[in-house]
Amino acid sequence: MDSLYERLGGEAAVDLAVNNFYQRVLADDRVKHFFANTDMDKQRQHQKDFMTYAFGGAKQWNGKPMRKAHQKFVEDMGLTDIHFDAIAEDLVATLMEINVPQELIDEVVEIVGSSAHRNDVLNR
Repeated sequence: MDSLYERLGGEAAVDLAVNNFYQRVLADDRVKHFFANTDMDKQRQHQKDFMTYAFGGAKQWNGKPMRKAHQKFVEDMGLTDIHFDAIAEDLVATLMEINVPQELIDEVVEIVGSSAHRNDVLNR
């Protein structure tokens, strides 16, 4: 069986999704302030690398652990479940906008919206 990464459309699909996703996030008043001092070119590449790994398109993750990567946002900026949910909503809306089939969106949400991932991001 092909990986979720391949079924989504591989590199081209992840690139499109991430670019559209951050356009949406940066317009979202609930979460855009978390990215005010972020190099968005680096952030987009980092997200593409993460999604490629998370969806089975790469064998290993070379980035920071989720807890460490988000710790300053939790401690210094008050990142909470509300913000996690907003990001998840923006991701789903992006995937719908680029016509990803619902069954694949469900698989994406199962991975990035899992309680384990949420707890890592929110440092719980």
